[in-house]
Amino acid sequence: FWAQATKFAFCFCGLQASYLTWGYMQELIMTTEFNPTESAPDGRFPSAAFCVFSNRFLAIIVAIIAVRLKHGAVLANNTAPLIAFTPCALSNTGSSWSQYASLRYVSFPVQTVFKSSKIIPVMIMGKILKGASYPWTQYIEAALITIGVAIFSIMSKSSDSDTTTELLGLLYMLSYITCDCFTSQWQDKIYTKYGRANVDPYQMMLGVNSSAICITTAGLIITNDFPKVFEFMGANPGVLWYNIITAITSASGQLFIYYTIKEFGPIVFTIIMTTRQMISICISSIVFAHPISAKALLGAILVFGVLFYQIRRKYLARNQRSGGGGGGGGDQPKSSPTPVNKSLGKKKISDLPRLS
Repeated sequence: FWAQATKFAFCFCGLQASYLTWGYMQELIMTTEFNPTESAPDGRFPSAAFCVFSNRFLAIIVAIIAVRLKHGAVLANNTAPLIAFTPCALSNTGSSWSQYASLRYVSFPVQTVFKSSKIIPVMIMGKILKGASYPWTQYIEAALITIGVAIFSIMSKSSDSDTTTELLGLLYMLSYITCDCFTSQWQDKIYTKYGRANVDPYQMMLGVNSSAICITTAGLIITNDFPKVFEFMGANPGVLWYNIITAITSASGQLFIYYTIKEFGPIVFTIIMTTRQMISICISSIVFAHPISAKALLGAILVFGVLFYQIRRKYLARNQRSGGGGGGGGDQPKSSPTPVNKSLGKKKISDLPRLS
């Protein structure tokens, strides 16, 4: 018991520390008014793309080390070619950039709650691309999450003058969700084409980040953002450390994800991450003074209530399939919909969150 309790405490604290720090630093970088520079006279960090680049830079180093340790070589044992990961790397980069950029227009609590509505485009894309069908209960859950997100987003607007900027932020969030859903579907296609036994999470991490680092580097060169960022960091040295901490916690978070699911299964992981979302909203509201009205709070309660109901439903479904004695690998690791015409006993690593 104590060995399992220690492992659980390690996973819980590791995930919470990684992603609470990551979320805090993300908002700090994108919303703080630093010392202005010629290229950033408003004092805001000038490049969301550089934040994505710094995360990818460290992630690819971690992935190379992990693949080398596990397989004895970086590329020699890879069944899937690196080019196969490029489409999802492009969408992954787009989703990460949209996530950072949206913080200029919406608060972190609104972003966090809005991201919970990802189940809706996942269902739509699954139906379009794979012809999947879903039980009517999941459509009801999707509708309730949509209502909760709408209530929270509208009631969190501090004034009528925020309407235009908040609309831009929500458009960025729609871009994030759309790109993220494509990433999940394409990763699943890679697993299907090359075999899940031949592509482990670390090889997926290496493949996606190899293409992503090329995409972000090219984007920064084309937009001439590197000189702007270096000038900004020269005037604000602390920003460099903020980016380093964000990259470290993003990479450590991915490792904790894989370890937690391996040791305890996706349901425990989902509970921890859903709890983290609630804590991050509280921290952001306190530290960055985001007002949350009673009506907005009701919207958040509705969203997280549905998410915890989904966790319970998946837990009961897993026990029913395994007769109460199965392992932790029967469910998907986050609150994404389960197609009726798909095998329910297969854990889909592709459904793991794509992290910035």
